[in-house]
Amino acid sequence: MEGPNVSMTDAGPGSAIAQWRTDFSRKFQFYLDKSTPHITGRWLGTLSIALFYALRVYFVQGFYIVTYGLGIYLLNLLIGFLSPMVDPELEVSDGPTLPTKGSDEFKPFIRRLPEFKFWYAITKAFLIAFLMIFFSVFDVPVFWPILLSYWIVLFVLTMKRQIMHMIKYRYLPFNVGKQTYGGKKSSGNSGAAD
Repeated sequence: MEGPNVSMTDAGPGSAIAQWRTDFSRKFQFYLDKSTPHITGRWLGTLSIALFYALRVYFVQGFYIVTYGLGIYLLNLLIGFLSPMVDPELEVSDGPTLPTKGSDEFKPFIRRLPEFKFWYAITKAFLIAFLMIFFSVFDVPVFWPILLSYWIVLFVLTMKRQIMHMIKYRYLPFNVGKQTYGGKKSSGNSGAAD
């Protein structure tokens, strides 16, 4: 006696949808993983999405609340990107921390929000906001100069606090290139006259 043979068509539509979702998720993750080393291409794609979003908002002359919410979210992401994983003011950790004195051992800067997650969150935010501006329910009439001025004040105060934190704990959240030292000179130049 043979056991029941259940195929995808016999399992019902719920199972087919779950299988399609699993396959889509797997393919999406595959292409997301393949995009990881292509930093410039990823950011250019995100920049083009942001440009399309800005053009749509400009030509429609609306959706300022959506844009304001997007700006606040992007500011929050930027702070996470510029902040160290372990903040010396808030917690004591056994792991790597920022040096606070000149005699402290060098410890590398580890971001609270890594570059790839930063890019991914920004791209998702712009895509969601871009979809939202096609629905009139999100077009709340507001006086946009007030929102813009409030966002600028919020940005300046937040960045001032972040820069003061960087100065206090002497860290720079960007790589400015590989550090080189004046060690041995190559043997090809050793006999050359200056």
